[in-house]
Amino acid sequence: MTVLTEGAPVETAAPAPRRRIPVVRIVLPLLSVAVFLAVWQAVAAAGLWNETFVPQPITVWRAAVDMSSTHDGVVGYQGYLLWEHLYMTLRRVLAGVAVGVTLGVALGVAMGTVGWLRSILEPWLTFLRTLPPLAYFFLLVIWLGIDEAPKVTLLALAALPAAAIATTTAVAAAPIGLVEAARALGASRAQVIRDVVFPAALPETFTGVRLAVGMAYSSVVAAELFNGLPGIGGVVKDASNYNNTPVVLVGIAAIGISGLVIDGLLRAAERRAVPWRGKI
Repeated sequence: MTVLTEGAPVETAAPAPRRRIPVVRIVLPLLSVAVFLAVWQAVAAAGLWNETFVPQPITVWRAAVDMSSTHDGVVGYQGYLLWEHLYMTLRRVLAGVAVGVTLGVALGVAMGTVGWLRSILEPWLTFLRTLPPLAYFFLLVIWLGIDEAPKVTLLALAALPAAAIATTTAVAAAPIGLVEAARALGASRAQVIRDVVFPAALPETFTGVRLAVGMAYSSVVAAELFNGLPGIGGVVKDASNYNNTPVVLVGIAAIGISGLVIDGLLRAAERRAVPWRGKI
């Protein structure tokens, strides 16, 4: 765009067009949800299975409403509303993820830059990553009791390996040319790691963080096996004891939907922190 001034015309940059979200990215997910609900309703209405196993969507919706309100003097589920259960679970997950991701990223940077340290720690991280949460949760209960400590510790241990391994791989794969150029310009080892290696590793590190959050979420029910109320995992465990399938499905939906929201927030943070990712 040309702007006329008293002297020669001055070329100014045209405003960047706003990015528009394609309609298909909104319609397709909503369409998939509608198809899923229709198939679910059809299967439930066909009566192929007892409603204890496959309740109708409206039954699950009523359970969600009951869990979110006070009715006949009963507050939600086991004395807590649905949002209170979800809040306690998210608090545990975020605390565990914060500890696990912080330690995992720090270990990943150290392992990616110090070869002998990677040789020592990587087998242990792989060993921990392959263990199911229940394999060591009872040990944590023996050591730490049945309060919040074993729950947060379990979620941290679930999140740590994914963050550490992804960061290690990303740091080790930092462009050699950039590293050598920084060293040639007089940068110290710490400056190379801070200004070259870590920024180059950020995209894969974010992927590891997202995987770590997913691992922590997959361990929620195990973490809330003991003294898990209030908590969504505790709700799922308690309701399953009484074959209360609608409440179990509400709990599963609450975990899944909140996980989608958190993953969306992580994606948004990634786009801001690593705007060059996916661009040529």
